[in-house]
Amino acid sequence: MYQILPYSYQQAKRLNVFIRPSENPKKKIDVYKNDKKVASIGDPLFQDYPNYLQKDKTLANERRRLYHIRHKGDSDKVGSPAYYASKILW
Repeated sequence: MYQILPYSYQQAKRLNVFIRPSENPKKKIDVYKNDKKVASIGDPLFQDYPNYLQKDKTLANERRRLYHIRHKGDSDKVGSPAYYASKILW
């Protein structure tokens, strides 16, 4: 099971959503808004910004930059799973 780190909780708070570990074993986090699940985000097989930060800030920033290049355009729609993944995990 994925352990949600403080960075993700802070980002979720900024978006006015609540997060908890996903019930879906193929996802990291379930995102809730107004007590309703709005998205399941993150593949547990891959690292994310908070996990990279624990190792090396320079590496974390480079991985974040590359993530945003790969997913440019995917995360533009506010409220989509890609949007929440971008804002909470990266």
